[in-house]
Amino acid sequence: MNSMIARGIAPLLAALLLSACAAPAFKQPVLDTPVAFKEAEPVLTAADGSRWAPARQAEQQPRGEWWLAFQDPRLTELVDEATRNNASLAVAAARVKQARAIAGIAQADRMPQVGLGVQAQRARPSALDAGLPQGSPVAPQNSYSASLSASYEVDLFGRVSASVEAARQDAGASEASYRSVLLSLQADVAQQWFRLRALDAELATVDSAVRLREESVRVNQRRFDLGDIGEFDLTRAKTELSATRAEAIGLQRQRATAEHALAVLLGRPAARFTASNSPLPESVALPAIPAGLPSSLLERRPDIAAAQRAMEAANARIGVARAAMFPALNINAVGGGVGGSMADVFNWSSRSWVLGALLSLPIIDGGRNKANVTRSEAALEESVAAYRERVLAAFAEVEDNLAGVRILAEQGVEVDDAVRSARRSAELARKLYDAGRSSYLDLLDAQRNLASVERSAVQLRGNQALTTVALIRALGGGWDAPAASEPLAAR
Repeated sequence: MNSMIARGIAPLLAALLLSACAAPAFKQPVLDTPVAFKEAEPVLTAADGSRWAPARQAEQQPRGEWWLAFQDPRLTELVDEATRNNASLAVAAARVKQARAIAGIAQADRMPQVGLGVQAQRARPSALDAGLPQGSPVAPQNSYSASLSASYEVDLFGRVSASVEAARQDAGASEASYRSVLLSLQADVAQQWFRLRALDAELATVDSAVRLREESVRVNQRRFDLGDIGEFDLTRAKTELSATRAEAIGLQRQRATAEHALAVLLGRPAARFTASNSPLPESVALPAIPAGLPSSLLERRPDIAAAQRAMEAANARIGVARAAMFPALNINAVGGGVGGSMADVFNWSSRSWVLGALLSLPIIDGGRNKANVTRSEAALEESVAAYRERVLAAFAEVEDNLAGVRILAEQGVEVDDAVRSARRSAELARKLYDAGRSSYLDLLDAQRNLASVERSAVQLRGNQALTTVALIRALGGGWDAPAASEPLAAR
C-alpha cells in the first residue's frame, strides 16, 4: 500500500517542481487600442495612382520601397546608397549577428558536448611516490593517453530551454531594431533631401527678389540722376537690396549644413559630397497615405516589435532564474586508453572509462537565487511598461503627422490664393508707380509682400514633404510595393 501511495505521489511532486521553476506563460499586455485614428482621413491613393494597403501580417513582412511613390529618381539613388554605406545601420547589423550567435551558443546547450583529448608526458616520480625506500633511484617514464569525453545537462527544470527561448527572443529584438534603424535611415535621407530641395526653391525665390531689387536700384538711380525722385526712394531701394542679399546668404549657410548632414547619412565625408541644385517645384508629387486601422500599427512598427521581443525574453529569463533554485543533473562519460607508448594507447588492454552523473542542488546561497528571481520579474515589469510607453508614443506620432498632413493641406489652399493675389497686387503696383500714380513705398510694400508670400509657399511645400515622410515613418513603412532585398543578409 505504501509503495502504491509513493508511486502515486511521485508524479504529482515532479509536476509541482516543474511548474514551480518553469518560465510563466507569457501574457500579452492588454492595450486600449482606439477604433480609429482621430486625425485620419479616408485617403487611399498614392501620387502614382497605386493604392497603399494596410498591414495584413506581422512585422516580419518585408517593407515596400515607399520612397518610390515620391517619383524622385535621385531620392531612390540616395536611399540605396545610404542603405549600403551608413555607419549606424552597419552597427545595427553587427548587433544582429551578435544576437544570433548568442542564440546559437544557447542552443548548443541542448546537445551533448563531445571532446577529444590526447596527452603525452615524461615524468619522474619521487621514490616515496613510487613506493620505494627513500633515496632509491627512479627512472623517468613516458606515458601517453587518448580519451573521448562527453557531457550532457539533462534539462530537468527547464533552465536550458528557457535560456534558449530568451536568447531567441533577444535575437528577434535585435532584428526588429535593425529594421527600425533601416526605416529611420530611409526616412532621414528622404527628409534631408526634401529639406535641401525646399531650401533650393527658397533660394530661387530670394534670388529672384534680389534681381528685382537690383533692377529697382538701377531704375531709381537713373530717376534720381534725372531729378524725378528724391534720395529717400534711392536709399530705401538700396536698403531693401542689401537686406535681401543677406537673406540669401543665410539660406546658403542653411543649405550647406543640410548638405553635410545628408553626406553623413550616406556614409560619405562632407568634403566629398555635393548635392545638385534641385528646387522643389510647386507641383511636387506627394503620396497620400492611409492610416489604416490603429491595431495594424502594432504589426507595422519595428520598434514596437522590438519591445514585444524584449518582453518575451524577459519572461523567459524568469524561468532561468527559477531553475537555478532546483537540482541540476549532469551526465559525464570519458573513455580512452593509457600506455607507455602511443601504440600501446590503442591496445584493448589499455582501455579505461568513467561514466558518472552529478546531481547538484543549492542549499545555502544567502538568498542569491531568490533575489535573482525577483530581479527577473522586475525586469519583465520594466519591459512591459516600456512596451506600453512605446505603443502610446507610436499612436501619438501617427496622430501628430496625420494632423500635420491635413492642416498643411488646408494651409496650402490659402497660401496658393495668397500667392495669386500678391502677384496681381505687385503687378498693379508696378504699373501705378511707372505711371506716376503711386509712391515707391507702395510698390516696395507690394513687392515685399509678394516675396514673403512666395517664400511661405515654398516653405509650406517643404513642410508638407517632410510631414508626409514622417507619417510614413510613424506608420512603419509601406507594404504594397514589391519586397526590397534584405540588406542584412549581405552584411
